[in-house]
Amino acid sequence: MIWIIGGTSEFREIIDRIKDLDNYIATIATDGGKEFVNCEKLIVGRIDYYEMKEFVEKNKISLIVDLSHPYAKIVSENARKISKDKNIDYTRYVRNKIDLKSKAIYVNSYEECYKYISNISGTIFFTTGSKNIGDFEKVRGNNRFIYRILPAIESIEECRKHGIQLKDIVAVLGPFSKEYNKIMFKEYKADYVVTKDSGKQGGTIEKLEACEELGIVPIIIGREYEKGINDIDLIEKRIREEDKKIMINKTSV
Repeated sequence: MIWIIGGTSEFREIIDRIKDLDNYIATIATDGGKEFVNCEKLIVGRIDYYEMKEFVEKNKISLIVDLSHPYAKIVSENARKISKDKNIDYTRYVRNKIDLKSKAIYVNSYEECYKYISNISGTIFFTTGSKNIGDFEKVRGNNRFIYRILPAIESIEECRKHGIQLKDIVAVLGPFSKEYNKIMFKEYKADYVVTKDSGKQGGTIEKLEACEELGIVPIIIGREYEKGINDIDLIEKRIREEDKKIMINKTSV
């Protein structure tokens, strides 16, 4: 069986492409993305290393295809470790990084971002989701922080847990055009916009272009180099090759 780990738009594309196949199981971490994936083989829920180990043993996984988000670091680390420990093939899809704009502030990690933000003043518009809101709030001081999040229950609950006022929550579903970003950043009078380098597919370019035209300083949280495949066609080809191998093994038994 093939295990496809989701969390990106490319994951949804792959699932649409392989609807004719049977020998796979797909997983995503939260309910928020479930409605965008039309797949009867989809399982929702976060799983740690030991749960992954049980999962691959129970489902006789022969190939792990990792299309999780570029910043879902723990997921990919655990999947790679499982593949090594259980001698399972592992294929990672990697988004290309963006070309940096000269005005952008580039930090190498969330920790560097917290430190940088603690020393600036103004209105900061976050487009990094809800996961790190608690840590950002620790360095807010007298600044205004605006959080653009998914309109999902778990995202709203994360905001409420940390006492974010309704006027500082923007719950809306992307992707967003440059013009849409401009309208939103201008409406909230943003001095800075915090974003991840989620690549072209993650809407990072549109955010940076909006910032450039409005004179807003973008703060980009970088990501480490990852070895993998950046061509979705090759990912599909690898899945189909493994599916064919599984079918041959089934008929020979």
